[in-house]
This record gives sequence, C-alpha cells and structure tokens, in this order.
Amino acid sequence: MEAEAAIPPLDTSDPALIPDPWPTFTTLRERDPFHWSKYGYWVVSRHEHVRDVLMNRKDFGTGDFAANLRLFYGPDFDVLANPAYRWLSEVFIMQDPPQHTRIRNLVVGSLTAKRVRAMEPRIREIAQALTDGFKARGSADLITEFAYKFPVMVICDLMGIDYEASEMADLIAAIPEAFTVFEARILSPEELALANRRILELEAFFQAQFENRLAHPRGDLLTSLARTGQEPGGLSVHEAITVTIGLFGAGFETTANIIGNGLHALHANPEQWARLVADPSGMASGACEEALRHQSSLIATYRTALADTSVCGHPVSAGQRVLTLIGAANRDPRKFADPDRFDIARNDADHLTFGGGIHFCVGAELARIEARVAFEHLARELPQMQVDTGGACWRENFLFRGLTGLEARWPAQA
Repeated sequence: MEAEAAIPPLDTSDPALIPDPWPTFTTLRERDPFHWSKYGYWVVSRHEHVRDVLMNRKDFGTGDFAANLRLFYGPDFDVLANPAYRWLSEVFIMQDPPQHTRIRNLVVGSLTAKRVRAMEPRIREIAQALTDGFKARGSADLITEFAYKFPVMVICDLMGIDYEASEMADLIAAIPEAFTVFEARILSPEELALANRRILELEAFFQAQFENRLAHPRGDLLTSLARTGQEPGGLSVHEAITVTIGLFGAGFETTANIIGNGLHALHANPEQWARLVADPSGMASGACEEALRHQSSLIATYRTALADTSVCGHPVSAGQRVLTLIGAANRDPRKFADPDRFDIARNDADHLTFGGGIHFCVGAELARIEARVAFEHLARELPQMQVDTGGACWRENFLFRGLTGLEARWPAQA
C-alpha cells in the first residue's frame, strides 16, 4: 500500500465526485484502502473491509449522534436544537441496540415480505398508468415523470395515503429538502433552516394521519404501525411518526435513484438495453441487481467504533468514525470480474448497496420488486426508447447517488 501522503485526502464535498466518483474510488481502493479523511475519520474502500465493518455489530455501530455531527460543525454546535437533526437522531437506522433492535423488529413486523409481495399486481398497474400518460407523446423526463412518481405512488398506496390529495406535491418536495441532514457535510444556514421547517411539516402531516388511523383503522401500513402502540413495548405515536417519515422518504428516494441510475446505465451501454428488450421478464431482475452494484444508489455510509478494534490490520480507536465507501467496494476487482463493465447477465447480487448486518435496508424487498417491474415494463412498453445520457443531471448529494433529470424519446404513437 502506498503512503497516505501520496494520495489526496478524500473530500466528499468535491463537486467532481457527483457525476463521476469512480476514478477517485479506484485510486483509494487500489493505493490507499485505509485512508484518513481531512474531516477526521477513516475511509475504507475494498469489498472485504467494507463488508467486515458493516457486518461487525460487536465493534461498530452508529455511536454518539451529536458527537458525530460535531466533527463537521465544531464542538459548540447544538445538534439537537435543530428539529431535522433531532428527528434524524431518533430514526432507528441512526441508533444502536437495544433501541434499534426494538423499533426495527416492530417495523419489520408491519412491513412483511408477504405484504410487499402481494402488492406486485398493483405495482404493475401503477407502472402502466404512468406510461399511458406520456407514451403517445413520444418523449418524457424519465426521472420526474416515472422514476420518482412510480415509487411515490407505490409507497402512498402501501401506507394508505391519497396520492391525488392537494398537499401531496408539497409533501413530496419536502423529503429531499428535509433529508439533506443525511449528507456528510456542513449544511448552509439556509439549507438547515429549510430542513428544520420541512421536517416539522412532515411530522405534522403524519401526526394527523396516525390520529386518523387510531380512530378509523384500515388495512394499510400506517394502521399496522399505529396498532403496535397498543401492545407492550409497541411504538409510541412519536416513534411511529419518526419511522414513517423515514420509510416514506426512503421508499421513493432510494427506489427512484435505483431506477434512474439503471436507465442511465442501460442506455449508456445500449447492448445491455437490447438484451433487456429481447427478454424483459428474464433479464429485469439482473438489470436491477447490476444497477444496484454498478451505480450504487447508496455511495457510502458511516459506522463508529464502539471499542478499540482494527480494520484491514489497522487499529481503530473507540469513538473514531469509519466511512465505508460502498460504491468503491461494489467495483472491487477482488470481488467482481471486470467490475467497471455494466452487465445485466452478471447474476451476482453480492453488492453492498442495501448495507449489511443489523442495518440492512428494511425496504430492500420492496425496492427490488419496484425496480424489477420498472425495467421490465419500460422494456416492453418503450423498446425503441433513446435516452440522452450525456445530458443527464446528477443530484448534488454525495451519499445518495441519483439523477434529477433524464430525457428520453421514442417514435410517437397515435
């Protein structure tokens, strides 16, 4: 391994990382896989090491939330005085056992695989309705008109929320503005003020939803979450609201990125789009997994050392943070043959995009079904689609890789 001084310290705020992080990731992974960031944390980038950190629940966890944020903002920053950071600190994915275990188990008990799989016919109906809305036109922005709307409508359907309600457009817009608190950087005063306002609006909306479900139960996910509060150790209404905002946001933000990133990669590699078009039902699952691996909608995630330990033979002291570069690990040639090649026939789902260990994504099953259905449906409905991959607009967000726009055209139909 080359000396650390030979490698520029990773700067996650570098705008060059947004459209093309892969050369930087390759340099770190191959020349300095245990890397010290200028912000005061370790960076690991090889598949074996990233997986070891994510799976090691004994030595790594989320740690002290406020202390972790002060690495960026300084020792005097009052983290929990900000509603958006206070909300984030209470989301179970940012907590360690036993609180994490208790809440996650209750969420998984409501968001069962059976409930999710039973939705597939409805998910296909939603995909059809969306393409019916723009197919005859011969063009669409695949991000705003499909990749985002599709999972939003699915998660609304699952939760029993009326997608056509007047407040939904503002509610959906609130998610990315509130979720800036997930980013590994200092937010500007304006960004933080907006995130704080948006999270309070989201909390007020879901407070009303849960009050409604307790008074008028239905067969939806919100009713199921609300009913856990009637059992010993169940979710309080506040906990249910916190969880639901996370599920609602992740339920479409993450899936939208998987679909959008996958469509971009499929058309940047037109032979792969042709393979999907030739066999939509047979290749859609492979397209989903390869989009997750090759494009890594979750680029990185943090862990904190809970005790003195080591990573790839290097000591890590208790309290030190480790940034696991999932995007780099997903292209590690030690794990994946020809890793920079996008290949939907790879049939290797051993990527780390859904995380690992106790923090493995609770919505992975739903996201996979949605992405598979989306790729299959679009290949059948719009096989002659041409996508402007060069004009794609990437979101200015390091941790969550995704697009804000992706224009497509096809022969207009009468």
